[in-house]
Amino acid sequence: MKKTTFLLILAMIFPLMITAQDFPEGSFPNEHNLDGVQWPRVDDKGHTYFRVFAPNAKNVQISFRGPMTREADGYWTYVSPEPEAVGFHYYQLVIDSVNVADPATKSYYGMSKWVSAIEIPEGLQYDKAQNVPHGDIRMKKYWSEMTQAWRMCYVYTPAGYDQNTDQRYPVLYLQHGGGEDETGWVFQGRMGNIMDNLIAEGKAVPMIIVMDRGYASLPGSAPMGRFDNPGMNAFLAGANAPAPAPGAPAVERPARPAAPFRFQSVFPELLVKEIVPMIDSSFRTKTDRESRAMAGLSMGGMHTFQVVMPNLDKFAYLGGFSGGAGGVDQIETLYDGLLTKPEKFNSQVKLMFLSIGEEERPERVKAFAEALQANGLENVVYYESPGSAHEWLTWRRSLREFAPLLFR
Repeated sequence: MKKTTFLLILAMIFPLMITAQDFPEGSFPNEHNLDGVQWPRVDDKGHTYFRVFAPNAKNVQISFRGPMTREADGYWTYVSPEPEAVGFHYYQLVIDSVNVADPATKSYYGMSKWVSAIEIPEGLQYDKAQNVPHGDIRMKKYWSEMTQAWRMCYVYTPAGYDQNTDQRYPVLYLQHGGGEDETGWVFQGRMGNIMDNLIAEGKAVPMIIVMDRGYASLPGSAPMGRFDNPGMNAFLAGANAPAPAPGAPAVERPARPAAPFRFQSVFPELLVKEIVPMIDSSFRTKTDRESRAMAGLSMGGMHTFQVVMPNLDKFAYLGGFSGGAGGVDQIETLYDGLLTKPEKFNSQVKLMFLSIGEEERPERVKAFAEALQANGLENVVYYESPGSAHEWLTWRRSLREFAPLLFR
């Protein structure tokens, strides 16, 4: 029995010993792998390398990329033919038509499910943990009278919050996109690292950041439509797919599906009526309007405009990352014509930050921002993330650019 057990263990370890000697030259483990796991891998040119053990499978592929090749030892392999775009990319394994997260990596909540990720390093340090004072990210549970349910948010408190007990802080409410949740900015977005570094460098004011779940329904009402059926998955796959290298064929980006996908929810009302008072009563916040901001990506950008523009008595700063902005043809009618009244706008809105990725058709957002600026709106800032699409690289960079402009 002991001999049999030993041989089984050896059989499991031996393939790993062999593959350790056969790593592609210049490659290194994906930074989202579990500790000590060597595959998938990337190299300094942006190629990706996958290796999955599925000896009884008939077909295996990497979602958003293509089919894998079956090897004689029961492994399936895939090498990207072209370098992939810098940044964070969701993926799944598709094993005999079943989509699953890769057991070799950490899982992230995206596309309304737990999926895997691969990262092509940007080569910069603004979103990496550095030797600077670090803030804390706390989980805060609270009861919602509106939804008659327990909810949870994540709250970032800057370094020194627990020591400087007489100090109060401004607050940024930071929202995720569709198909993601309150964990998105904490893990995919690396909000903590970005803010720790900005604050340590003196580029951003120490602030509290609240990340809540952007879905909310009244008791007895139909829940908000999910993003986990094939139509929305196809759209999100295209949105998050790696952008092609120069000269490579363009990535086909599916059209956004029509109904029954619904972005409406009572979350904007919930944030104003319950979340803001709950945060103010639970943390040492500054409660004047000029100490309160909101921003969000995609669906969260839309929520931001729905919250802030009708409540300028409570907020003075807002940011829409790849979402939320209107069109040039709407300027005269939006927000009771406020966008056509520069003196009133400039006195109420300390910052309207509009950002988008260069690869996600930025023309509409850029034209909207330029039209507002031409109308005399002084506090409108436009940022275009170079070479990125509707993805976390765009939104990490947007936070890096947005946060230093707050509460000055």
